[in-house]
Amino acid sequence: MTRKFFAKLSLSLSFIGLVSLRAVAQVPEPAQVGLPSADALHTLQQQFEDLRFGMFIHFGMPTYMNQDWPDPDAPASLVNPTKLDCNQWAKAAKSAGMTYGCITTKHHSGFCIWDTKTTDYSIMSSPCKRDVVGEFAKAFRAQGLKVFLYYSILDTHHKIRPGFITRKDVDMIKAQLTELLTNYGPITALIIDGWDAPWSRISYDEVPFEEVYRLIKSLQPDCLVMDLNSAKYPAEALLYTDIKSYELGAGQRISKSSNRLPALTCLPLQENWFWKTDFPTKPVKDPQKLVNDLIVPLNNAWCNFILNVAPNTDGLMDDNAVEALASIGRLWKNQGPVSPVPAGPYPVISPNIAKHQPAEGSWSDDMNIMDFGNDDDFRSAWQSNPTVKAPWYQVDFGKDRSFNTIVLTEAEAHTSHYRFEYCENGVWHPLLTGDQKGRVKIHRFDRVWGDKVRVWLDVFDAPPAIAELGVFDERR
Repeated sequence: MTRKFFAKLSLSLSFIGLVSLRAVAQVPEPAQVGLPSADALHTLQQQFEDLRFGMFIHFGMPTYMNQDWPDPDAPASLVNPTKLDCNQWAKAAKSAGMTYGCITTKHHSGFCIWDTKTTDYSIMSSPCKRDVVGEFAKAFRAQGLKVFLYYSILDTHHKIRPGFITRKDVDMIKAQLTELLTNYGPITALIIDGWDAPWSRISYDEVPFEEVYRLIKSLQPDCLVMDLNSAKYPAEALLYTDIKSYELGAGQRISKSSNRLPALTCLPLQENWFWKTDFPTKPVKDPQKLVNDLIVPLNNAWCNFILNVAPNTDGLMDDNAVEALASIGRLWKNQGPVSPVPAGPYPVISPNIAKHQPAEGSWSDDMNIMDFGNDDDFRSAWQSNPTVKAPWYQVDFGKDRSFNTIVLTEAEAHTSHYRFEYCENGVWHPLLTGDQKGRVKIHRFDRVWGDKVRVWLDVFDAPPAIAELGVFDERR
């Protein structure tokens, strides 16, 4: 062989070596196939925060059983709102200065308050036989108010509960959401509950989040999806939700000083979410405190406030609740749009392929071993032993997988510089370097294939601890 051939071979091998050492390029916020762009979503988030204040309406089977978690086999015949008047609800919301309403189309016990074709366990099988969702939407729009809908994934009547979910259950969920997003005009937001929360335990794998999310966006691209999952997921990122949502009565508190995400906080005006027999004579929350301690400071922190008012068994709101709403309207005036909502990373909606996979790491104490770094629990963490100078953590997929997004969540924000690698055919390649300072570090990059991912934690001010290392293959 000639000298010229060996020179070309040497040059080719050098080029291959350079390619293997080149980190994969990180990409700006990408457009995901079939979903609104990052800019379009940010506009919707801004419009949502500009709404400032709205009405939650918990109404359904629990209304007639004097408790929020009723017998899931209670008969539909119990539901009989003989004086149902959604116009009264809408006028009461308008008097408070509210800009929208949201009704519980189906709560956890599975009773549907719309004309659904998916089940007989609905308002149409009751003496009422009126489509409450339809009447609600018409009444609120007549007052110039936006329409939101609430929907529970957990459904104890239809046995949609953790460990027993079938494809038939998922199909019913999708069919019900299709009805709700097809038959009632533009829906500004869908508030979802009972999904991947510590108390419901229905995972985003059992009922696949991305599949449902994409269905919603295909039916109504401008409908925001709010999953009430903040009890589990960190406050610093939008994971499986377009809006970060907090249930104040459950002890979930937004940081009014550090929040940088579009957010929602909910609370009942009365003592509980659904109506109770003592509500007409029991004091409601103080309107002055609701205005001064919640509406005003929350709005200043990019957080919309939704106040629940529970209709009674007649289908009307009690006098004391209506009077309190009018008092709020006298005390608080909507000042229009809030300050610009900070633009952040696109929500993560895809399955986490690193969850529960075999993990390894540098030396850690027995109570902080590597299994806690990808156990789908942000309250636990793998933590490096303080004596380790170059800590690392890795996840093994067991086979080649494609991926293009990594989310590194620390227990506390201590790491300021780090490097990711991926392993393909037994060879480790550099993936990216990062210097994000927050607790949650989201990186999107061109798709790669590999069977392992490793992070090196290079610069830190305390022993680093990884609450969750998530790896995702987004559709883009």
